[in-house]
Amino acid sequence: MRDRTDVHSRALRSVPPPLRADCALFLDIDGTLAELAPSPDAVRIDHAVAAALPRISERLGGALALITGRSITGADRLFLDLILPIAGQHGCERRDANGTLHLHAPAKATLTKLRKLFSDLAARHPGLVLEDKGATLALHYRQAPELASHVHRTLRSGTAEAGATGYELQPGKRLLEIRPDGRDKGTAISDFMREPPFAGRLPVFVGDDRGDEHGFVVVKRMRGWPVKVGPGPTAAHYRLPDIAAVRQWLLGLLPAAVAAAPPESDAQS
Repeated sequence: MRDRTDVHSRALRSVPPPLRADCALFLDIDGTLAELAPSPDAVRIDHAVAAALPRISERLGGALALITGRSITGADRLFLDLILPIAGQHGCERRDANGTLHLHAPAKATLTKLRKLFSDLAARHPGLVLEDKGATLALHYRQAPELASHVHRTLRSGTAEAGATGYELQPGKRLLEIRPDGRDKGTAISDFMREPPFAGRLPVFVGDDRGDEHGFVVVKRMRGWPVKVGPGPTAAHYRLPDIAAVRQWLLGLLPAAVAAAPPESDAQS
């Protein structure tokens, strides 16, 4: 039994194989391509990764998509002029490779009740940050970690009292989010994998948080490579220790001279 446990632990810690040209690559943003920050607006994308993403996408035949809890609009602001296929708000909205937007609208009356619940709690505690993404809501307590149990308790009871059927609370890294039931990062990846240029490729998903576990399960079911960033229990087969390791692994797909090239803004400064 002990030997089996050790082998299993080593498997979870193993670095993923180098990316191949026949992969379909799906990337989380916060905690995977960018360090977490006190508030969502303070997050900045790793410059080397941002500059490399268009080149990586080209090497993969365009089969690269972002899978994030952020809204698509909010995610696009992080990447300036780079427009990629993306699933936002845990799959509640999705922009496919052709630029077509697919929306999964929530129940408006229920969402209105939930928005008031979240905003009232945030107003009572200055350390809490409400992120209203449209179809989903997130309450961040990174600046007030002592309120964690209070946030979870209040939102769970308040959600039940609001009769929010069809919605699910999703814990994250010092946040609690609510999203429509039936949509998650796994369903978003499944949607992409039915469409060109992703269909028929080996799915690879890199993420760091509990919300990414849905994606890991789906990718594993497709015999792909689920990759967990950082510590913690996971369904993923592979693990990278931090964002720096993610960057190094991603750049391994590019020729050395291209991977080493600085972003244009850095080269001009």
